[in-house]
Amino acid sequence: MCGILAVIGKDLDQAKIGSLSKRMSHRGPDESGMIITEGGHVLAHERLSIVDLTTGIQPIQGTSSAWMIHNGEIYNHETLQNNELKDHTFRTTSDSEVIVHLYEKYGYDFVDMLDGVFSFVVIDGDDFIAGRDPIGVKPLYYGTDEAGAIWFASEMKALADHCKDFAAFPPGHYYTPKTGFVRYYQPEWFESEKAVQPADLKKLRESLIQATKKRLMADVPLGVLLSGGLDSSLTSSIAARLIKDSGQKLHSFSIGLDADAPDLIAARKVADFLGTEHTEVFFTVEEGIEILEKLVWHLETYDVTSIRASTPMYFLSKAIADKGIKVVLSGEGSDEIFGGYLYFKNAPSAVDFQKETIRRVQRLATADCLRADKSTMAHGLEARVPFLDKQFLKTAMEIVPEEKMPTTYDGVEKYILRKAFDTPDEPFLPEEVLWRQKEQFSDGVGYSWIDQLIEYAESQVSDLQMATAEEKFPVNTPATKEAYFYRTLFEKHFPQESAAKTVKRWIPKWQKDLDPSGRANETHVAPGLKKVLQKI
Repeated sequence: MCGILAVIGKDLDQAKIGSLSKRMSHRGPDESGMIITEGGHVLAHERLSIVDLTTGIQPIQGTSSAWMIHNGEIYNHETLQNNELKDHTFRTTSDSEVIVHLYEKYGYDFVDMLDGVFSFVVIDGDDFIAGRDPIGVKPLYYGTDEAGAIWFASEMKALADHCKDFAAFPPGHYYTPKTGFVRYYQPEWFESEKAVQPADLKKLRESLIQATKKRLMADVPLGVLLSGGLDSSLTSSIAARLIKDSGQKLHSFSIGLDADAPDLIAARKVADFLGTEHTEVFFTVEEGIEILEKLVWHLETYDVTSIRASTPMYFLSKAIADKGIKVVLSGEGSDEIFGGYLYFKNAPSAVDFQKETIRRVQRLATADCLRADKSTMAHGLEARVPFLDKQFLKTAMEIVPEEKMPTTYDGVEKYILRKAFDTPDEPFLPEEVLWRQKEQFSDGVGYSWIDQLIEYAESQVSDLQMATAEEKFPVNTPATKEAYFYRTLFEKHFPQESAAKTVKRWIPKWQKDLDPSGRANETHVAPGLKKVLQKI
């Protein structure tokens, strides 16, 4: 994982571009690279070394005039090298190099051949292509400056004050000067009526195992983010099984306000069950409040949910990076796929339920994926998300919604996922964790985190400011004092209207209290452990 910056234009200020790239040096603390192409365009790269530690420095040149920069991981790079690209000569053993050679062989029509997460730019003379992975696990922004140059960057901070307008690059698309934006990723499950497959629990289980196996690809130590919830516990359990005979030790990490936090209690049980090398990290509310402005600079959002959840993730990522771990598995995406958020229990119909899961998955780039990437990459840590594997998405999203709805199983969310891994002969998890109620990360670290954060934020905003909020913030006007406070932090660094428009707010549906905390839903049960006694 890395930070990329590409500028396509004439008479470019190379020193300026280099300094803007360095704003993303936290994404790639290991080494930097920059080249000027034959056409005078600039590619810059800040590298976090994960695969091919010695020869994988970027930008990478193709067999002739094409150059490429890439942020992410291509999990099927060896398959591509041995098949579609078997006649190409490779300069490195990096997974990234396949991108430039696929461009050389297929032109623009190759992006859907990539199995992984990515944002990339290939420049060949005055021609170029930029692309982003199907769900938007890896960030990418684009803009134009006053001279007409086109900019692409992993983070908004590299172009916001230099481009006259800019936006988030849409997931599942590529862009070329000849075609404009092209949606290359159009799975059938984008259409709600295509969800017609009965749940095959064995297929569901095996698909997630394979998705996790792909994401163990690394030449550096591997860890897991273990919140103690279902999703991170499952990926941790699968990873522990897969590396059991490899001689590797799986490192697991959890965070909370204190040892009695709901997540820490559950995570402790999972770590003991799996035999991981487990580390618990603690933070205080005061420490969380102290880093809010820096966090917003890293996140590039003012979304309430993202900030609440990213604060503990930011502290946890620093602790993990300090231990020398560069790669972790994480459980993002499961709640969107299976309707795991508690508000899904209030879905008025199966059709509405399915449409909402599709909408949530399609907007992950503005929420959980953004949070997972930027709060980890703030410390040069790469988070990998098995639930967002293309094949697993196809398997899970095409299941009939009635078999995913909590109301089908007496209110138990993500029932079929739990049942798929309910294997008594060789249990994946302790039963009380496998059947634990959904607890959103910002709640699970300790309920007082959100409570005191709201109290502090409200103390920073006056009634008069709230009354005139629409005048000051006409785009996405904040509806609460907490939202107003985060917006002021965001505007300090990103005052442009274009910046404000990149943010999509996470708001639950079908519940009276629109606060994004899971505890706002009337079905939430404290303290957070729930055993289901009746299972089909």
